[in-house]
Amino acid sequence: MMTKRVLIIAPHPDDETLGVGGAIAKYTNDGCEVFVLVVSGHLPPLYKLEDYHRTVAESHKAFAILGVSNFKFLEMPPTMIANTPIHEFNNKIYSIVSQFKPNIVFCPYPDRHIDHRLVFDAVMVATRPTGVGKNIEILAAYETLSETHWNAPHIEPNFTPNWVIDISDFIDIKLKALKCYDSQISEFPSPRALESVKALAMFRGSQAGFAYGEGMHIIRKIN
Repeated sequence: MMTKRVLIIAPHPDDETLGVGGAIAKYTNDGCEVFVLVVSGHLPPLYKLEDYHRTVAESHKAFAILGVSNFKFLEMPPTMIANTPIHEFNNKIYSIVSQFKPNIVFCPYPDRHIDHRLVFDAVMVATRPTGVGKNIEILAAYETLSETHWNAPHIEPNFTPNWVIDISDFIDIKLKALKCYDSQISEFPSPRALESVKALAMFRGSQAGFAYGEGMHIIRKIN
């Protein structure tokens, strides 16, 4: 495949690996330049500062496994993104889009977590097909265990993938990266257990005719 500039926007550390870890490994293996933007994190007042430093350290280990060397943490307290004026928050996202000039953008699906919804809204503004946004060939939303599957069926939007990325050759790398998040993964049958993540990848893959996949919802695609 032709090399692309791929931007992954994650509300929190581990969302990028849960939702797009296999695709990230696939893109970096193909020589694409991948940038991961982590918006929020385990910061005060809800968490202790050492909790944040721990998850950042875990992220660095996961990124190394996935082949990512280009990333940024915006260091916004979780569930408090709305405290920042909308135009300021939108500009934080847009500044990364403007600087990196991605061809492909992955963002969180607007699910049960307020941070996911606010990040999604900001991405929709920052990636409008004007200016630098004209370079974006694919804009897609990814699912995040467990938040995406806790939406109220038919009352809230339901995640229905219309694009499944084949990660059959990269499922082991995804799981290895996810293991770096010791503070975030849980024992089965937690939805964020390694077994659950692997099972979802197997299900998504089976929907498209291969072993393991990551489901995406394409928002906009141009040829």
